[in-house]
Parts: sequence; structure tokens; C-alpha cells
Amino acid sequence: MSELATRPELDGLLDRHRVELTGYCYRMLGSSFDAEDAVQEAYIRAWRSYDKFEGRSSVRSWLYRIATNVCLDMLSAGNKRARPMDLSAPQSQSSAVLNTLPEVTWLEPVPDSRVLPQTADPAEMALARESVRLAFVAALQHLPSRQRAVLILREVLAWKADEVAELLGTTVASVNSALQRARATLAAQHLRESEAVDPLDEEQRKLLDRYLAAFEGYDIDQLTALLAEDAVLSMPPFDLWLQGPADIAAWHREQGSGCKGSRMLATTANGLPAFAQYRRSEDGDGHVPWALQVLEISGGKIVGLNSFLDTDRWFPMFGLPDRLPAEPVTDRVTDPVDEPA
Repeated sequence: MSELATRPELDGLLDRHRVELTGYCYRMLGSSFDAEDAVQEAYIRAWRSYDKFEGRSSVRSWLYRIATNVCLDMLSAGNKRARPMDLSAPQSQSSAVLNTLPEVTWLEPVPDSRVLPQTADPAEMALARESVRLAFVAALQHLPSRQRAVLILREVLAWKADEVAELLGTTVASVNSALQRARATLAAQHLRESEAVDPLDEEQRKLLDRYLAAFEGYDIDQLTALLAEDAVLSMPPFDLWLQGPADIAAWHREQGSGCKGSRMLATTANGLPAFAQYRRSEDGDGHVPWALQVLEISGGKIVGLNSFLDTDRWFPMFGLPDRLPAEPVTDRVTDPVDEPA
């Protein structure tokens, strides 16, 4: 099939690039839902303008140009997704206040299957996972939108400078300058490294199994022993975040004590291990969705507990069941829930 396809062939060409385009838009926008909306809008624009496509560039480059313009249009409204840690200092558990901020405030998790194209190259796959980590995507949101596009296209997707210049309608010198400034801004963020977890090595598997057992058994001493000294707990849509094992343990014993008796299902999000948390239902008949926990690991310890509480949005997107039976769940870290294709 030539790149200049007939209209009946165009749907197949568009779908071939859907996952990578969604990943690109997610990095640009910091929202899994906005990314899917952006890709859909890009496809609508592609259909409307296909008669003008002359085939001088590849369909892939053409789609990236359209998707970039969609993202830049969406970012012109000034919304910048963030994590609680980007907005305020940590609170103390004893004086913690739960303030809810609007959905558009928050960096959102995303299923790996929606944004990570499958590749046989382990190094390429590792880079792709690294580039959708929560910390990295949050750092991208500090960049002006065009710098963001340049950095993603050059550093993550390995486009050449002249290709990026053509896509953005600018010069190679301008692209190189924007990339330098973007790199400097990211370096100032002092991103914390998190370990690759796909596939899990034996120590990571043991750590996650211990976390799962500690949380389901609600053994806070055991859970605390798994945390790094500067570990962080956050719970969007609340702006609250806590730092350190003492405050995190106190939170679970006090304000979070309703999580006792929870059940968990393993999954993945943003290239990181994750658990779907289900709390006991009020009628006592089974367990209902409560949070999507995304864990960050470094040096054999958990450094980030990111609990996303808007389960009406996350559980359907991740293909998670809307209820669990009363008996204990047997799934462990070795058997993550399959994400929707």
C-alpha cells in the first residue's frame, strides 16, 4: 500500500499510528482523556484535509503535524496539569486539610496499552516507558508548549532536527535552541529516578508482594518498612500530600483507616506498577472501587504512593471490574489485570 492511500484505506493507516499518537498527545497534555480527545480531533482534521495531502511526507509525519497543532490549540487555554507536589509544600498528618481541586488541575494516569506501542527493541521500549513516568510527564508540563513538542519529538521519538523544524514550520536553529532551553528546565526539576519494572526482577516482585500483603492485611508497620525515608503519598483530586514514613503511617492509621479490609488487583500505569484498590462496600457485600494506586520504586524501596481517587473515570479506562466479591482476591503481582486494547 502506498502512503498516498485511497479513502477506504485511510482508516487503517490512521489506526496503525493511534497508540503512538496517543502517547505523544499524553506527554504534551498530561491527561489521558485529553490525549484521546486530541487524537480523535486529529483524525477528524486528517479526514477533512486528506484531499490536500500530496504524499510528499509520510502519513505518519503528516499525522504528527496535525496532532501537534491540535495539542498546541488545546494548550493555548493555559491549563497546565500538575501533581500535588507541584502546587504546595507537604502537610503534616496531624493538621492535614483535604481541599478538592478541579479535575483539569491534575496530571492523570494512563494505561500502558493506550500509549506504549509494542516494539521488539528492549532499549526503545525502556525509553518509551521512562517517558510516560508520572514524574517525567509532570516535569514536561513546566515547559512552554512548543518547547515541550520539540523535546518530545527530539529526545523521546528521536526525530531529526530538520524533521521537527519542518513539522513546526520553523528553522533548525530555532529547534536546537528550544531543545537546549527545554533540557535546562528539565534539569532544574531534579527528577528522581525510578527503576524499570517491566519485566519485574525478583527483588521488585518481592517488594510489591510485600506491599500487597501489608496493605490487604492493613499491617501499617510492615507497610511503613517498605517506604523510603522521603517517600511521598498523594491523593488527587485532593491537593494534600504527605512526606516521610511517619506521616504516611499516621495517615493510614487515622484518616485513612477506612481502607482496612481493602482488596487489591495488580495492573500497570505510566510504565509503573499499580494496584486497583477496592474498599468494603457499605452493605458488606463485596468490595467497591476506591483508588488507583500507582507506585514509584527506587533503591529497593517505595518512593511514591500516588492514589488517584476518581474511580468512575480510572477503573473503566483500565478495564477494571466495578465490584469484587467478599472473599479475598488471589491475584498477585505476577498476574496484573489485562488492560483494554
